[in-house]
This record gives sequence, structure tokens and C-alpha cells, in this order.
Amino acid sequence: MTVNWIIFGLGVIVSLLGYYLIPSDWGYGILGFGLAHILLGILSMFRRPVRDEKASS
Repeated sequence: MTVNWIIFGLGVIVSLLGYYLIPSDWGYGILGFGLAHILLGILSMFRRPVRDEKASS
């Protein structure tokens, strides 16, 4: 769960950086990259952990 929060936080930081650079093409790309990390961090928080059946036996 900690990794998900780190990905989310980095996405927020990168998105803010992209937002302040928006008049240029780089700003739009960086903003999209940050927003993708925010979305992936949130989606990963709701994912169920996969259990390894071989390890439990």
C-alpha cells in the first residue's frame, strides 16, 4: 500500500510541474504523464493481492 501512495504522490508532483509548463508542448506531455501515474496509483490501491497457491501448501 505504501508503494501506491508513493506513485500517487509522485504523480501529483509531476502533474503540478506539467501544469506550470502548460503553454509549451512539454507541459502537456508532463501533465499527462503525471495524471497517468495518479490514475494508476489509485487503481492499484483497489486491486486485490494475488495469493500464491504453491507457497501456502
